[in-house]
Amino acid sequence: MALRDPEPLDQGSLRGDRSPLVSSMQDPTTGAGGHTALKIGLITDCYVPRLGGIEMQVHDLAQHLQKAGHQVVVITSTPGPELIDGVRIHRMDVPLLPMDIPYTPATFQRVAELLERENVDVAHFHGGIVSPLAFVGAANAQEKGIPTIITTHCLWSYATPAFRVLNRRYRWTDWPVVFSAVSDVAAAPIHRIAGRSVEVSILPNGIENDTWSVVPAPRDSSVVTIISVMRLAPRKRPKHLVKMIKQVSEQAPPGVTVRAVIVGEGPERSAIETYLAANGLADTVVLAGRLTREEIREQFAHADIFVAPANLESFGIAALEARCAGLPVVAKARTGIREFVAHGQEGLLAESDDDMVAQLSRLVRDPGLRASIARHNREVPSSVDWSEVVGVNVAAYDQAIALMRRRRGAAAAGS
Repeated sequence: MALRDPEPLDQGSLRGDRSPLVSSMQDPTTGAGGHTALKIGLITDCYVPRLGGIEMQVHDLAQHLQKAGHQVVVITSTPGPELIDGVRIHRMDVPLLPMDIPYTPATFQRVAELLERENVDVAHFHGGIVSPLAFVGAANAQEKGIPTIITTHCLWSYATPAFRVLNRRYRWTDWPVVFSAVSDVAAAPIHRIAGRSVEVSILPNGIENDTWSVVPAPRDSSVVTIISVMRLAPRKRPKHLVKMIKQVSEQAPPGVTVRAVIVGEGPERSAIETYLAANGLADTVVLAGRLTREEIREQFAHADIFVAPANLESFGIAALEARCAGLPVVAKARTGIREFVAHGQEGLLAESDDDMVAQLSRLVRDPGLRASIARHNREVPSSVDWSEVVGVNVAAYDQAIALMRRRRGAAAAGS
């Protein structure tokens, strides 16, 4: 998952203003389930009103932590309102590189100063591949004795050697912080650098299962609709997808028409439109543009299959939403999607683009298989509902607090 996908906020899904903090804390000292209420700093380079995987997940995490009785403050360099959906936000007005990347030492030091001023119990940093606010900010925070946790939201992939070099220089694997990732796939590069002596917690992205439950709309059984939700950017491989759709359409059995809907915007749109026109696919593939969550659910109600063509997918929240809506999911077997899609159960997993064409064609040809997977996905809730994911995050916060307490105790004993 790349860090930067600048898109404007759809105001239909979020509310922003500059009024005082609207706290959803149930009690000043005790959160849901009797757990001590924490004050949590969530730090991220990118945040709403930008739209993207990290932005929306941190936003949703902040909301659900507050619903569970904790207090949250977000620190970011993304411009926008100072309050969104009851969550207070520090918007740092700092110098930025292209793609809105903060870079000055003063910026990173300011993060630690804000965390100290807020008197947070724990600082939770969220990062992609190019996330200096997360990693440098975390270095400063833990040096000041603030319990710290870092979550990787992406596959480091080609950047892994750079993180290995940084570790030789800064020894980040020795920091008294909790390292975490959104999936086992995303955690693997950290293990390759640090070895198994460093524990990497898995903090999956969350979802509201009930919110994404969708009643299938009546449809023509002779038309099979494939849907994908993605940023139209090279890393998501939308151009590869339309080429695969062409093959699947050509291989459809007599009497069956394949239709595809691609939801999202991005720099690849023009090239995709050119390809569709040149190959006579303008009526087969619909580029729906950017849609709200409500509009995506409506599209899911009219779809039969969800496809995620990316090779570098650390988690795949859109695929999870589709799975919870009852759609069979087709995705790459080496991505984080495999952690909530088992082959033949929630969908079908592919080893290559050719195999993805074969798996999509299998579902197009076999309505019984589509129906059985869809029934399973509708009847069996996912294991990453926010009601569970919040507890996993709070357990990691407790671990970070205990780590810092041990370091303080060791320092006091040695003084």
